[in-house]
Amino acid sequence: MHRLEDVTPERELPTLSTSLTAATGELASAGVASPRVDAELLAAHVLGVPRSRLVGKSLTREQLGIFHDLVQKRALRVPLQHLMGTAPFYGLDLAVGPGVFIPRFETELLVEWALQQPATTVVDLCSGSGAIAVTIAARRADATVAAVERSEAALVWLRRNVAALAPQVRVVKGDIADPGVLAELNGTADLVLCNPPYVPEAAPVDVEVAEHDPREAVFAGPDGLALMPAVARTAARLLRPGGRLGIEHDDTHGETLPALLRATGDFDGIEDRRDLAGRPRFATARRVAN
Repeated sequence: MHRLEDVTPERELPTLSTSLTAATGELASAGVASPRVDAELLAAHVLGVPRSRLVGKSLTREQLGIFHDLVQKRALRVPLQHLMGTAPFYGLDLAVGPGVFIPRFETELLVEWALQQPATTVVDLCSGSGAIAVTIAARRADATVAAVERSEAALVWLRRNVAALAPQVRVVKGDIADPGVLAELNGTADLVLCNPPYVPEAAPVDVEVAEHDPREAVFAGPDGLALMPAVARTAARLLRPGGRLGIEHDDTHGETLPALLRATGDFDGIEDRRDLAGRPRFATARRVAN
């Protein structure tokens, strides 16, 4: 198997196809789950073109050096999104990097559900990069959206994405367990959404998650439910009667989270919803009148 540096002759540069083949082998040897796709995405990033436009392209010597460096970092399991500086989410490119959780495709299902709800006042708890808040605001011009986040590192990325993609979003620095956060909205929100940390502490995760996603944005106690009571309390405080709640959760929480929401007495119409692979993915509920 050839490594990328083995195919860089002194007099003649390798073709893009040869470089991609070498990069794919290097990434595969490092345990990267989708080596060919990642190699092509990195090449497209260096060339400044979509992945679909790679055919017929070639790398200059300078670009080849940049590509080689990026492939080596990816082989060390630095997240692809960190190397490219963005993560795709629901048709948007969100700025991401060290200190913020990289948004996943699964969360798009929660956003899809949310966009079907009649709502003009929306709150995104544990906002992180702002994936949920920014997407809702970008597609619902009539909505007033607030994004709550406590991490200083994550707030940098949240504010960057809001400024670039949805400047109407109100960014709130605060802990979702604080009863004073967004107190002015008590009993008025139409929709509360949350993608909190929910992975059980002992659960195995990919190297990229273990070494690069913020631990506090991933893990939540032995069962992954540590933050859910606070999410439920805050949602109950903010929502108007009939307002809707959507919470993403671990695939082991398909029964436990709905049971937790029922036990509060603040919600009815509780449903657990599955992802495209049929796994429990997020719970929804309706705020009952006091």
